[in-house]
Amino acid sequence: MIRQAALDALPVREALPGLVRALDAHGAAVLCAPPGTGKTTLVPLVLAGLVGGGPRRRVVVAEPRRIAARAAARRMAWLLGEQTGGSVGFTVRGERVAGPGTVVEVVTTGVLLQRLQRDQELSGVDVVVLDECHERHLDADTVAAFLLDVRETLRPELRLVAASATTDSAGWARVLGGAPVVEAAGVSYPVETVWAPPARPVRPPHGMRVDPAQLAHVASVVRRALAERSGDVLCFLPGVGEIARVAGQLGGVDAEVLQVHGRAPAAVQDAALTAADHRRVILATAVAESSLTVPGVRVVVDSGLAREPRVDHARGLGALATVRASRAAGRQRAGRAGREAPGVVYRCWTEAEDGRLPAFPAPEIRIADLAQFALQAACWGDPDAAGLALLDAPPAGAMAAAREVLLAVGAVDGAGRPSPRGLRMARLGLHPRLARALLDGGAALGARRAAEVVALLSEEPPREYGDDLAAAWRAARAGTDSYATRWRAEARRLERAAAPAGGTAEPASGTPAGAGAGTGAGAGTGTGAGCTSASGTGTPSGAAGRPCGTGAGVAGRVPAPGTGTGSMAPGSEAGAGIPASAADTGARQPANPAPPAFEERGAGPSRGGGAAPDDLAAGLVAALAFPERVAKARGEGAFLMASGTGAGLGDGSPLRRAPWLAVAVADRPPQSASARIRLAAVIDEDTALTAAAHLRTDAEEVRWEEGDVVARAAQRLGAIELAMRPLRSPDPALVRAALLDGLRAEGVGLLRWSADAEGLRARLGFLHRTLGGPWPDVADDAVLLARADDWLEPELSRARRRADLARIDAGQALNRLLPWATGEAVRLDELAPERIEVPSGSRIRVDYTAEQPVLAVKLQELFGLAETPRVAGVPVLVHLLSPAGRPAAVTADLASFWQGGYRAVRAELRGRYPKHPWPEDPATAEPTRHTNARLRRG
Repeated sequence: MIRQAALDALPVREALPGLVRALDAHGAAVLCAPPGTGKTTLVPLVLAGLVGGGPRRRVVVAEPRRIAARAAARRMAWLLGEQTGGSVGFTVRGERVAGPGTVVEVVTTGVLLQRLQRDQELSGVDVVVLDECHERHLDADTVAAFLLDVRETLRPELRLVAASATTDSAGWARVLGGAPVVEAAGVSYPVETVWAPPARPVRPPHGMRVDPAQLAHVASVVRRALAERSGDVLCFLPGVGEIARVAGQLGGVDAEVLQVHGRAPAAVQDAALTAADHRRVILATAVAESSLTVPGVRVVVDSGLAREPRVDHARGLGALATVRASRAAGRQRAGRAGREAPGVVYRCWTEAEDGRLPAFPAPEIRIADLAQFALQAACWGDPDAAGLALLDAPPAGAMAAAREVLLAVGAVDGAGRPSPRGLRMARLGLHPRLARALLDGGAALGARRAAEVVALLSEEPPREYGDDLAAAWRAARAGTDSYATRWRAEARRLERAAAPAGGTAEPASGTPAGAGAGTGAGAGTGTGAGCTSASGTGTPSGAAGRPCGTGAGVAGRVPAPGTGTGSMAPGSEAGAGIPASAADTGARQPANPAPPAFEERGAGPSRGGGAAPDDLAAGLVAALAFPERVAKARGEGAFLMASGTGAGLGDGSPLRRAPWLAVAVADRPPQSASARIRLAAVIDEDTALTAAAHLRTDAEEVRWEEGDVVARAAQRLGAIELAMRPLRSPDPALVRAALLDGLRAEGVGLLRWSADAEGLRARLGFLHRTLGGPWPDVADDAVLLARADDWLEPELSRARRRADLARIDAGQALNRLLPWATGEAVRLDELAPERIEVPSGSRIRVDYTAEQPVLAVKLQELFGLAETPRVAGVPVLVHLLSPAGRPAAVTADLASFWQGGYRAVRAELRGRYPKHPWPEDPATAEPTRHTNARLRRG
């Protein structure tokens, strides 16, 4: 029986006539409605004709998170007086509750993305509601772009609604082709704001790390809220680790403490969304920001922190970073307190800081790994995503890095078109790296074992499992915690997807779902909550019959990218596997003691008599997923990854003495040169070479190192040196390039510079500054070396080492740069003479190294010279020297000097140098280099 009173109480009903008119006229609309108005629940029911008397239509509602999808479906079913699975159903990864009569289906954006790839027309669907658009998840942006493409080219009658409480309505209206914006004035209850900053400054977030003092302050604010206010308390924290730490500091409070996050068991999530007769504190991540009304909440405590993905594309490392939450997120969080009654929000920062926060969260498309997006775009037929209607275009650098990944795993061809393998990978609901590991690992190890390890990689295991991937695998098999339960479910899904026989396909989106369609039709989430699993035992087919304990046996069975076999299970939800480095737990401390020597520990028990042991199997799958992260030891606990990034293990890690590792989870804190290994597996060199075969190079390396040319034949795996031997006859072109590198590093001073050569360089530099072309620019080493072909040949090509450079006459080489072709070269001595003859007959060298040419000459040698000498029309700067050669005066105007300055110089120096002439009238005196006595002798 429909609960009409509850429907009538939802404020959004006042905006429904305008929304219906907008859809009738334009086919698309943007709905802005405050939290708690019923936009997530009432709007789909009205559009589907289940209430309000409108025509019956099939509506799909896309939510960014599984918890929101389940909650929205259950709430709508309750409003209709039905059970979920009747008129209203939902599909999330691993769970589908829908029946033949389902009219409104709530799905995650990942599920909808996969449906669009299988059925671009979205057959049977009349309306799609994209809820919580403001969150700007990558899957949601992609789905919106695909749906707009469908409307424009295939189904203009398909209706779209972009709904959110704090969305950028103008931007979405523009993307939707000028769609009208419909606003609902909510009747939300007032929410008081209490500013509750820490008493003392705390360190800002750094990477994943949050200052413990900040978490202690949040816990104290929760206690304060419990003491000052009534009702349940909802506290927002950035991640699972922070939730656990704050929960640990709330022992003894007079309330039940619940931990709600994407990894929490469904029972815990459901308990938080169910009214209770006792007081509760709900510690939650951003999953509680949107689409949920948590009953009984009157108080929100907001830590002001959030998590966003960050990727170092140059090194191939990704991580989640803790950042300040945006003002839009703050409004969403505060709104949770005013859903049912007046409430209060305690904000753990100052009011002044609030105005400096970003207005909206950063769109994932700007900051996240785009490999999965690029594969989806390629499968859609737009490899560059240039034709997609996106609010923000994907960054060119991130797309280039994504295409490199897709090429390396065999998902696309050189033109960016998806290969058959790529089409299959796109439907696995995994990041392309993990899809490659599942397909190729399955061919080597069997589908079950590969699926189990990939499931571990798609959701990072708990900290207590340690940093050894194989040990974590064994712990998950034996575990009874919520992680192990999710892991088993995901491993079963992946095994079905990877097995040659395939899994049960999810019904097409337009086909009514059967009552028995609860077999994991959805797969993978958009931003990382990818479960993993592994259960059961037995020897995988195709893994038996090889000796145990040797990596060569495992590696030898790995197919090249593109040759993996098996069929996929359609119906997987997109995005299950973000790179494991982006999991939201802190740095782990290994739970295991230091291991025996690796030759003793072997590789752990295997799942079958002839199968590869666990350690090698785990390492192979991790290496297939992250080949650029295979790492070779360079000291206990220190490793070099093939990407060129250094990496280290924590003290006490059981992996510190491994010769090779396959690094599954690593992050590089900001401003840090090396990465932190958080999950890895032991491998041998054969496995590393097989998994990262595309990174192997055999080349002649001729480099300038430690002041000379070093030539060697090098075998490398990316940046890892495998073997090296000296080259007796290196390629002359490589030698020449190395010598040029040396000249760039140490300067052209490596050549032989005589005084004449230095003078020629200075003269040419003066002419270039004064007259410009055609005189060459020789002042800057970089400019000179850019023209090495013009002046250093043929000597440079004949040189083999540093000593040969020192034999090249720089002066002779510079002469080649003179403007011989124009004939100006013959005027060098005229325009910039090396020496100038002065009245005494001496030929004095001109110094061209300063900005103005300098002529340093004894004063007596210039008697009778009224005009200052000029070079290239520029008067020289005359340094007048005493008889002892010391500076006495400086002038660029000799005539003025003789008339004024000379008298002062004469008065000062005549007594000091009485043997030299000091006439009263220097203009008429005889110039001389000699003393008075010498002059009298004639």
